[in-house]
Amino acid sequence: MVWLKQFFALGSGMGRGLLHWCLNWWRIVHLGAVILVLAVSPASYRRERWPMLALHIYQATAPVLLWFTALSALFGVVLIRIVVVTATGLGLTQYAVEMVVRVLVLELIPLAAALFVALRCSIGQAGEILTLRRQGAFEQLQAEGKDALHWLVLPRALAGIFSVLTLVAVSTLVALLLGYVNIYGFSPWAIDPYTHLVGRVFSPEVTLIFVFKTFFFALIVALVPLASSLYDPVDPSQRASTELQLLLRLFLALLLIQMVSLLGNYA
Repeated sequence: MVWLKQFFALGSGMGRGLLHWCLNWWRIVHLGAVILVLAVSPASYRRERWPMLALHIYQATAPVLLWFTALSALFGVVLIRIVVVTATGLGLTQYAVEMVVRVLVLELIPLAAALFVALRCSIGQAGEILTLRRQGAFEQLQAEGKDALHWLVLPRALAGIFSVLTLVAVSTLVALLLGYVNIYGFSPWAIDPYTHLVGRVFSPEVTLIFVFKTFFFALIVALVPLASSLYDPVDPSQRASTELQLLLRLFLALLLIQMVSLLGNYA
């Protein structure tokens, strides 16, 4: 009978854990739906809210744009050189451009940008929200008749999304320029064949998957930390386990999106 009680206790614990896991993801999905509705609402961009929104977008994008672009360019030069030398040595020079675009632009840059913004910006914004909860800022705004999601959460969410999209766009452009220079040099006569090869990689299906993957990366990076700061306990003694769960949820979500995009591109 003892083993039977232990079995039921184990099953009950697993059931509670699964229920808690589903509840956490439901909260993230619900917050995402609310944020998207607020983002497309004209009322979210009234004149009194613009300064706060612009400030958060600037703080989330400007300090990291130069650093991430420089690091991605340095990594891109190394990767492009390896790919070009390897393809040339194997007699597959005609596939060098396609390999560079697929590996660097389609796969590595969006994932690296999402992780960079998450670690540099979004987790810090979640800490700010948690501090505001402790200080009673949400209750104060409600007492003033203001929506806390509009004033405190939406600007940070939009800033995280904008930061990821900007980093991906700028780094993609830099990677394509570096790829051209490394393969063809500074000659302008290879622009037409190069754009043709890049365009062949970016078919309508691949482009659609790339856009959706980048957008969902940005959405996950912006929402998962904010949802954790809004719904998880504010007790400092529980923050260590909460932050580990936050990182785990974030990495699992990014990994799932990456796997789905790989299946869509190559399956």
